[in-house]
Amino acid sequence: MSILFILAGFVILMLGGETLVNGAVAVAKRLNMPPLVIGIVLVGFGTSVPELVTSIQASLQGSPGIAIGNVIGSNIANVLLVAGAGAILVPIVADLKGLKRDGLVLMLATVMFFAAAYAGGISYGLGLLFTVSLVCYVAYLVMSERRRSRAHQKTVEVDDDAVSFEKPPKSLATAMIYTIVGIGLTVLGADFLVRGATEIARDMGISETIIGLTIVAIGTSLPELATAVVAGLKGEADVSVGNIIGSNIYNILAILGITAMIKPLPVDPSVLSFDIWVMAASSLILVALPFMFKKLGRGTGIIFLCAYAAYLFALYLMI
Repeated sequence: MSILFILAGFVILMLGGETLVNGAVAVAKRLNMPPLVIGIVLVGFGTSVPELVTSIQASLQGSPGIAIGNVIGSNIANVLLVAGAGAILVPIVADLKGLKRDGLVLMLATVMFFAAAYAGGISYGLGLLFTVSLVCYVAYLVMSERRRSRAHQKTVEVDDDAVSFEKPPKSLATAMIYTIVGIGLTVLGADFLVRGATEIARDMGISETIIGLTIVAIGTSLPELATAVVAGLKGEADVSVGNIIGSNIYNILAILGITAMIKPLPVDPSVLSFDIWVMAASSLILVALPFMFKKLGRGTGIIFLCAYAAYLFALYLMI
C-alpha cells in the first residue's frame, strides 16, 4: 500500500506541478505581466512547489527529517542528476554575468543553511530571514535584469515549449481554474508521497531523513529531470546552469524558510557529517565549472551521473 501511495504521489505531483505552472503563466500573460517576471517568479517558484508542499506536509505530519532531507536531496539531485542528464544530451551553456550574481547568492544561502543546521535547526525567526532574503533577491534580480534588458534592447522570454499545454488556456478564468487545480493536485500528491515514504521508513526502520534524501528528493525533482531530458532530445539548451542554481536558491530560502515559519524545523545531526557537505560541494562545482570550461559537455554529464550513483550507494551503505 505504501508503494502505491508513493507512485500515486509522484504522478499527481508531476501533473499538479505542470498544471500549476501552465496556469500561472497563462494568468500572468492575460494580466500583461512582464515575461521576465513570469520566468523568474511564477515559473521559478512554480517548479519548486512540489518540494515546498511536500516539506510543509512532512513537517506538519511530524516528519521534519523528510522536509530537511527533501531540500538537501533535491539540491544534490538538481546538480548531479538533472544537470548530468541534461549535459549528456546537449551541452549546458552558462550566462557568466548572471552566474557571478546567482552563484554568489547560492553560496550565501548555503552558508546560511549550514549555520542554521549546525545551530540545531531552523526557527521561526530564521525562516523569516530566509524568506525575506529570497524576496530581496528576486526584487534585485528583476530590477537588474530589466536594466540590462533595456541596455541591450533585448526581451527575456519564457520557453513556451517548456511551460505550455498543447492547447493553452485561452481565457483568464480558465487559466485561474488551471492554477487552482494545479495547487490542489500538488497538495494531494505531496500528501500521498509523504504518507507512503513515512510508512516505508517506519516499517523498515530506515531514517526518515534518508527517505527524504532519496525517494522524496528524486520524486520532487522529476519535473526538472523531465524538462532536461525533453530539452536534450529536442536538441535545445533549455536547461541552463542559471536555471538549476535558481531552483537550488528557491529550495533553501523559500522551502526551508516558509516551512520553518509554519513549524520550526529541527535538523537531523546525521546530515551534518555527509549529506550537507555533498550538497555544498556539488553546488560549488556547478558554479565553478562554467568559468573553467565555458560549458558542461557530455563528459561532465557522465561524471555527474556517476557521482550521483556513488552518493546513493553511500547512503545505502549507511542504512
